[in-house]
Amino acid sequence: MSLRALIAKTLLKLPGPWLVRLSGGKPIERRGRQLDPVFQFLGHAAKRRPHMSTLGAAKARSVSAQGLAMVGGPPDTGVEWSNATVSAAKPARNIPVRIYRPDDQDPTAPLIVYAHFGGGVIGDLETSHCFCTRLSRIVRCPVISVDYRLAPEHPWPAGLDDMLAVYMWALGQGEALGAPSGSATVMGDSMGGNFAAIVAQDTLREGLPGPHLQVLVYPTVNAVEPSASYEDFGDIYPLEAATMDWFFQNYIPDGADPANTRISPAQEVQLDGLSPAIVVTAGFDPLVDEGDAYARYLDAAGVDVEYRCFETLAHGFTAFTGVSAVSDQACTEIAELVREAYDSLVAET
Repeated sequence: MSLRALIAKTLLKLPGPWLVRLSGGKPIERRGRQLDPVFQFLGHAAKRRPHMSTLGAAKARSVSAQGLAMVGGPPDTGVEWSNATVSAAKPARNIPVRIYRPDDQDPTAPLIVYAHFGGGVIGDLETSHCFCTRLSRIVRCPVISVDYRLAPEHPWPAGLDDMLAVYMWALGQGEALGAPSGSATVMGDSMGGNFAAIVAQDTLREGLPGPHLQVLVYPTVNAVEPSASYEDFGDIYPLEAATMDWFFQNYIPDGADPANTRISPAQEVQLDGLSPAIVVTAGFDPLVDEGDAYARYLDAAGVDVEYRCFETLAHGFTAFTGVSAVSDQACTEIAELVREAYDSLVAET
């Protein structure tokens, strides 16, 4: 651990009231909720640094990776992982993936295909590394994390198509990984949640095998019109409304329609028949309203939905387990929700 990271983690172990005092003196409260002091402190410190939208994509990736390394927790024990590649066509490419397997694997539990956050512009396998070990350990299943192509070098739908290609490949990998054949869950956070939602819709539209479960963690699902939470939480670290706008500017190419359902899955009108869903949001997030609305939309269409909002947390909390006890517990609870859904679906069959 670098000296800078050590100092940051030491400061962030201070009691919540001290962190609040060091970052403005008053707790941040919105909609009757109070922001976790860790995120308040980190947001206050971030104001002294250049905004991500001023850095360019390559520099933003580097800065983001360095920052996440300082706030992430250690990987869970009892899980092994290895890197691999998945060959895909049209265009021909090799997609890097990381495969996690728990020591105590349940042979009846379908594997999970996971896509990390980052607006389709930043992030890599390390972004979701610790969370994927948590998922694998608690759900007791293999997890395949996808290092999809990023914009602006590879704008929409490149990263999404990588996720879909790995999902289709994963359906044939169950036996090799000690899991059921022909079954896989799709999961992701933020833009990764967008990908997971669209894969569930794509497979339904195309008559392909649908996911066992779709798990959408603080997903972006509507690029057409900002919800009220963009106004209420658009200044909250680490995803300000301006950052989200910058992501879309890089991710959505000129001429593409933001209302396209492969960009904005909330625009899809035919949702009945979709795979069961778990939708998770963060209370202090510009995306909280659209995640909540999508969960309600799925439920109205007859889709089995479990919704959970972690009201004191901000966007991206799955990567902050090393400094935020509340984030760490939330990650455990999400993994437990997936495990409970697996048990419930098995019981129904």
